Amino acid sequence: MRVGDLVDRARGGDPRAVARLVSIVEDGADGAGGADGSAELRAIMRAIAAAAGRARVLGLTGAPGVGKSTTTSALVRAYRRLGKRVGVLAIDPSSPFTGGALLGDRVRMQDHATDRDVFIRSMATRGHLGGLASATPQALRVLDAAGFDLIMIETVGVGQAEVEIASLADTTLVLVAPGMGDAIQAAKAGILEIGDVFVLNKADRDGAQQAVRDLRNMIALADWGETGWKPPIVSTVAVRGEGIDDLVARLDAHAAWLESSGELARRRQARALSEVAAIALAGLRARMGGLPGEARIGQLAEKVAAGKLDPYSAADELIASMTAAPPAARLGRMPADDIQD
Repeated sequence: MRVGDLVDRARGGDPRAVARLVSIVEDGADGAGGADGSAELRAIMRAIAAAAGRARVLGLTGAPGVGKSTTTSALVRAYRRLGKRVGVLAIDPSSPFTGGALLGDRVRMQDHATDRDVFIRSMATRGHLGGLASATPQALRVLDAAGFDLIMIETVGVGQAEVEIASLADTTLVLVAPGMGDAIQAAKAGILEIGDVFVLNKADRDGAQQAVRDLRNMIALADWGETGWKPPIVSTVAVRGEGIDDLVARLDAHAAWLESSGELARRRQARALSEVAAIALAGLRARMGGLPGEARIGQLAEKVAAGKLDPYSAADELIASMTAAPPAARLGRMPADDIQD
């Protein structure tokens, strides 16, 4: 099927077309087309460019076992009651040994399997670090262009420094659970610095109040300014749906603040900048990985190892040689009549 036909069907609400587009995006970003994108991926991005940029994007992150999937499912249910179309990108880790992934989020979100206004896609990281898959930004664009009102991105279980989700989401939810450690552990976890809303899930367990106090102390260390957003802490028991309505209200309040403060436009511009830079860097790496780039890197590395050249000068020479060289032949484009506005 032509790319233009797929895009039209996806924008018309066909979940099979959306799924096919996401599959093409994943294969194009990670497969034989190279890290800077296959011809089909580039065609899809051109076809949907004007339709993207309307959906709210929520990012959910936290350590393994805090209840990210259960909270995501509860939020889907809450927003469906409000009449919103919801898309979910659930990122699962890939095995470093087999490359496979247990897409467990599909098991936890079976309640929404028959709802045509809910699209849930599991994506394996395929070795990408940061808590996301390398194709997540492009998959997000596909769901956005397909007309979903709200898109939720659930990261893999992360540690203290996987903060890539903050560059992709309008609102970042950081989920924690009782027993995460003492106050020092809370203060030093870099992931807590990206939260717009903190969710203490499993709040019916022992130690919940201490965890809330630790989070409040950590938040108090930051200077939020007179007009800045101070992250609230919401206690939930997602498996029973407790606290979800309060969480939705806080998320809506943050969305209103983003609009009124101009922060939404700033974040989305920063998101686009990161995406463009990542694609450009991937293209440069692809060019450097082949001849004559590969030979040039080897020559420079030999000089650095022998003490004849410092690494910064070597990098400058490499950049100069790559920018002076004629552009690499672009991957074959899809025929123009295969792309519909």
